[in-house]
Amino acid sequence: MRHRFISSVFCVSASLALAAPSFAGASFSQSKRTLSEIYADQATSFYCGCEFVKEGKKLVPLHESCGYVPRKNANRASRIEWEHVMPAWAFGHQLQCWQEGGRKNCRKDERFRTMEADMHNLVPAIGEVNGDRSNYSFAMLSGEPRSYGACDMEVHFKSRKVEPPEHRRGDIARSYFYMRDQYGVRLSKQQTQLFEAWDKQDPVDRWERQRNQEIARLQGNENPYISGAHSTGSNVAEQPAESSWLNQVLALLAVIYQALNS
Repeated sequence: MRHRFISSVFCVSASLALAAPSFAGASFSQSKRTLSEIYADQATSFYCGCEFVKEGKKLVPLHESCGYVPRKNANRASRIEWEHVMPAWAFGHQLQCWQEGGRKNCRKDERFRTMEADMHNLVPAIGEVNGDRSNYSFAMLSGEPRSYGACDMEVHFKSRKVEPPEHRRGDIARSYFYMRDQYGVRLSKQQTQLFEAWDKQDPVDRWERQRNQEIARLQGNENPYISGAHSTGSNVAEQPAESSWLNQVLALLAVIYQALNS
């Protein structure tokens, strides 16, 4: 019986190790360097579709390739930045470290650092667009003018809302659902309904699938909403990530109990 107990404990430890993110300990700066390599053959900005090139350590957008016109900050518009689709504020402010000292304080928190470095939630964006988007929520806006030339990115500063281009809405939805399930980030009912609609309207494309595979290979996990392993149905949307972890633990404890009593 002792042998069976040790074997069961080993199985529990192995299962939990497999369930934990293999990229824990990664940094935001490391992820940005890795993503630069992933995007080497697909060097276009996420929202505006601008081609970009590498000049030294800097990624530079070619505004003429997409008709981009800086709104206000030409300096920041001259570089590509790695934007969190779900902003750091959105997943960070739900953590204790953020509540006790903001993003700077969370630099010491391993869970936050893992979330911040997760490549499934990072995309290349023109710096000015990244700055204007800030931590604003995605939404559908009515009658907002384009402020970035031909780039169909609409920002309403007063309401703190952003409407992205149609061809990026599904990508955004699948990033949010991934972050919700992977880390237990809470989404409102309104957000969930909007993103479910966007997921259907803008299906997974070839590059999104290829990017997902590359990140899975390097980071150790995939976005199941891109690979097709998960559905965005409402029954899934209401289930927090913690419940799936709890079910795993309970099932494994049942195995130990059976081993001890056999």
